[in-house]
Amino acid sequence: MYKKDLSERDICTKFITPAIVKAGWDKDSQIREEVSFTAGKVIVRGKLVSRGKGKRADYILYYKNNIPLAVIEAKDNKHSVGAGIQQAIEYAQVLDVPFVFSSNGDSFIFHDKTVDFGKKEIELPLDKFPSPQDLWQKYKKYKQLEDSETEKLYTQAYHKDIASNKEPRYYQRIAINRAVEAIAKGQDRVLLVMATGTG
Repeated sequence: MYKKDLSERDICTKFITPAIVKAGWDKDSQIREEVSFTAGKVIVRGKLVSRGKGKRADYILYYKNNIPLAVIEAKDNKHSVGAGIQQAIEYAQVLDVPFVFSSNGDSFIFHDKTVDFGKKEIELPLDKFPSPQDLWQKYKKYKQLEDSETEKLYTQAYHKDIASNKEPRYYQRIAINRAVEAIAKGQDRVLLVMATGTG
């Protein structure tokens, strides 16, 4: 079977997921596939109200269950390796995630939002995908969480409703993480402003 004949899902199963797992990501606790969300925007037309178009990230990689680090957009092998990078960047902006990858099963294009100077995008072979610790170190530096006490506060788990298996929506998670980050850095006054009904 030729790689060009494989579907996007086959590319994920045979090439992308194994590369991520080989890099040290835990399939059960750090990798989520086909994650659906909406950008949260409410569209009002007269008396009709609807949400924006739903989106689906092929992969979201988490350092811990409340700290997403990366979005990966997969394409079938008929596309170029970087064909999904703009889509993944758009998802990463909505989800407040700094690391973005695109792959067609041949390699990865890595877009690093944390880079101030130099190349923001590089191509990585499948066997050189960054480990959770590699991305976490970059993330800590980017968020200025390098002090061990600050890191400890930022990474502590917060409430999860085990009975219903509910977790915060992505915009609630962003608000919680930003508030916790401010507190961990010693800020003693924090104001969260969110729309009515956002939890």
